[in-house]
Amino acid sequence: MKPLRTEVAFRTPWFELRAKTMREGEPPYYSVRPPDYTAAIALTADRRVVMVRQYRPAVERYTLELPSGLVDPGETPEQAMRRELLEETGYEAGELEPLGTMIPDAGRLETRIWNFFAPEVKPAAGRNPEEGIEVHLFPLPDLANMILTGEFDHALHVAAFLPALLAGKLKFSC
Repeated sequence: MKPLRTEVAFRTPWFELRAKTMREGEPPYYSVRPPDYTAAIALTADRRVVMVRQYRPAVERYTLELPSGLVDPGETPEQAMRRELLEETGYEAGELEPLGTMIPDAGRLETRIWNFFAPEVKPAAGRNPEEGIEVHLFPLPDLANMILTGEFDHALHVAAFLPALLAGKLKFSC
């Protein structure tokens, strides 16, 4: 089923609020359309996961996350991920393997997250993390416990680990 009409009800630089009329005479269904974005499970040579800690106004607290960011116009998801990894962490990826896309919230959001696996990232010479971001490196068993305790609770980033585990790229236990 396709909408009869789709109109932009509100627009910001970060998202559009869209009104979709599904049937004549019914009120519109609203959805939010932010840009697509990327996230990477980035491992150092000694198999530690590169994570970022930053303040998020939406939840009014600091969060632990995978390196991630928006796909800018004209960029591929891989280009965006390489850029975001370098900007946020000061690390660069050689190999960057796609783990597929996910729909963050099929009931409200018109966007996708593109997940990647970077098996051996290295610090880039002369690069520092973006202002306001702390970089942390965690062994996989510590990260598993952080998921179970809720210390690492960014649902989309936690979900990125499932395809990596199923593909045999990672193994960790608590």
